[in-house]
Amino acid sequence: MSAADPARDRAVEGEQMAEGERTAAGGAGDTHEEAVAALETQVGLLVRRARAVSASGASEVHPDLDHAAYGLLLRLSAVGAERTTDLAAFLGIGKPTTSRQLSQLVDLGLVERTSDPTDGRASLVRLTAEGRERFDRVRSVRRARLRERLEPWSDADVRTLATLLERFNDVPG
Repeated sequence: MSAADPARDRAVEGEQMAEGERTAAGGAGDTHEEAVAALETQVGLLVRRARAVSASGASEVHPDLDHAAYGLLLRLSAVGAERTTDLAAFLGIGKPTTSRQLSQLVDLGLVERTSDPTDGRASLVRLTAEGRERFDRVRSVRRARLRERLEPWSDADVRTLATLLERFNDVPG
């Protein structure tokens, strides 16, 4: 959904949540297909909300940052330095898209390219000191919000959700 029409986005989310609730209400008699439909609804809602959070986070890192490039910062923060092709593969996006987003990050001073010590023909990209400081500041605020939202949950439930999402994200395709 577009950020340009939040009222429409909320209405669509409400319709999808209601559909998910109707599907989930079937209880123990749910078929696998009904369970998959309920999951589809919830994943769709999660993705839309994640996009909104990424867009907000991107603008907080740098006002000119394309929200789609936020994922690259997240990955580089986790791995340190990586080749463009590996970034693209991990995120499931094309190399041209990754290169375009990295160029913007380099132009904004958030990422730098360095030579790959294992292959002189290749380069690695990593966060600059400024990129790291900006990203860490925004990430700290985002994690605080997430902690607040999950406050009523037990540690075991939070770990279970993280484990199941990791398992889901590891499914090819």
